[in-house]
Amino acid sequence: MLLTLGFSPCPNDTFIFDALVNGHIDPAPFRFELALEDVQTLNEWALQGKLDATKVSYGVWPLLKSQYRLLDAGGALGNGCGPLLIARQPIADADIDSLRIAVPGRNTTAHLLFSRFYPHARNKTFMVFSDIEQAVLDGRADAGVIIHENRFTYASRGLVKIADLGERWEQTLHCAVPLGAIVVRKNMDDVLCMQFEEKIRESIQWSFDRYPSLSSFVRNHAREMSEEVMRQHIDLYVNAHSFRLGDAEKEAIRQLENVYAQLNAESTV
Repeated sequence: MLLTLGFSPCPNDTFIFDALVNGHIDPAPFRFELALEDVQTLNEWALQGKLDATKVSYGVWPLLKSQYRLLDAGGALGNGCGPLLIARQPIADADIDSLRIAVPGRNTTAHLLFSRFYPHARNKTFMVFSDIEQAVLDGRADAGVIIHENRFTYASRGLVKIADLGERWEQTLHCAVPLGAIVVRKNMDDVLCMQFEEKIRESIQWSFDRYPSLSSFVRNHAREMSEEVMRQHIDLYVNAHSFRLGDAEKEAIRQLENVYAQLNAESTV
């Protein structure tokens, strides 16, 4: 069965899918046509129903339920790994609402969390996550919401943390932060869905069995990231939650859906 499969070139995704898409494990009954894109592009494609299976932000999940189903494996939830609000210099919380904020995509979890804690900050520019640090440094944005490997690089570039949005989420709602999900078309047979989930788990385990060694697939797609940052990225985003969604993970997802519903209800008032 041929599946069009989308995920990001970030180390956590390439680490998860490496063995499955590169033949290190038997992919049968699946074959794959790959699309490696940034998460906002994947979110937009999912809204268009473009791919059979794809990584998406949990922030867009409420809009996808009519077309896709949530898989039990391959996603990213966690503690201490949420988006950060950064700037060139310290800024008081009370001043955030009036500033220009760079955000990694309208339908990302990062945007949803930022909106949860700064609902009156309206002057937002949406851009590819990897461009946000430079936009803040250049003065095109007063502050930015960063995700992924930028959590490990912003300080070395002279930027400062204004708020840890993931930490605020955990302290307020007492659950892990739902970041990224793997979804498949709703018309996929239940048996095939379970087989796909098991293949993803097998692929993750294959990578962990060889870790901390990094494959060429992970390294070649990690832009100019150092291997240390690649491993930090994997350590933070690939964990027990990536193997299976238990009750705690599902409750965290429900909490995020509640926040989405509340924010969108307020925006229509």
